[in-house]
Amino acid sequence: MTALPDRIRLVIFDLDGVVYRGSTPVQGASELVASLHRRGTLVRFATNNSMVARAGYVDRLASMGIETTTDEIVTSTSATVAHLRRHEPGVRSVLGVGADGMERELTDVGLSVTMVAAAVPEGYAGGSLADRFDAVIVGLDPTLDYAQLGVAMRAVADGAKLIATNADARYPTAEGFLPGAGSLVAALSAATGIEPEVIGKPSPAMFEAILESAGVSPDEAVVVGDNPDADIVGARRAGCGSILVLTGVADADHAASLDGERRPDAVAENPGAVWALLEPRLS
Repeated sequence: MTALPDRIRLVIFDLDGVVYRGSTPVQGASELVASLHRRGTLVRFATNNSMVARAGYVDRLASMGIETTTDEIVTSTSATVAHLRRHEPGVRSVLGVGADGMERELTDVGLSVTMVAAAVPEGYAGGSLADRFDAVIVGLDPTLDYAQLGVAMRAVADGAKLIATNADARYPTAEGFLPGAGSLVAALSAATGIEPEVIGKPSPAMFEAILESAGVSPDEAVVVGDNPDADIVGARRAGCGSILVLTGVADADHAASLDGERRPDAVAENPGAVWALLEPRLS
């Protein structure tokens, strides 16, 4: 028995652990997405990763047999852009802490973006900056150093809003875990005393941006994810239905122990089982 919506118009997929694991496609995922497309169901792919632009995900999914468009891809950076348009239209000048993909997404929408590596004055020792910024937007930046952290701190002290594309404390690699964007955000928050505005999962902001752009109400949308702490909590906070699929970080025993915000509306072993749950409810 599930509490999924009776009528589903939009399905939002997490990527890593749901559609693929690293560079390996999840068996059945491409068929599931193709079936939804054939039925005319709206599909979105939502990832907290801020380092890759949406076009990069279109290419990556195509290599796995999944045809999609940039309109169906939502990164934590593109969700941040949507959030700024709706709630912070006055933000024009941005200091970016992140990778090339984040810079591309921000500049493509007309923001004036200075990446922090280019904003460090020679011999910087914590003094005033030549430029003022409306916001400091933080994603994952594997090359961030101490002076750059100091510049970002000063920009916030000078009045820039502190916005985190996501607050993931760590992220997985083939060799193990590395610090995520959330670790950088935590350092800036500790240094400035300012709590960041977080956009990515489990904040509902990412899903709310997807719902608004798709013109779909939360009670007509389902999130399919593998991470109870990010995907399921975010779905619940946004008012969407949720399916926990056991192809990523959670197994059956873990799923059975979940409660509160982390408890999904339904659990599916694989993409085929996800389709069995969705198909009778598709509008």
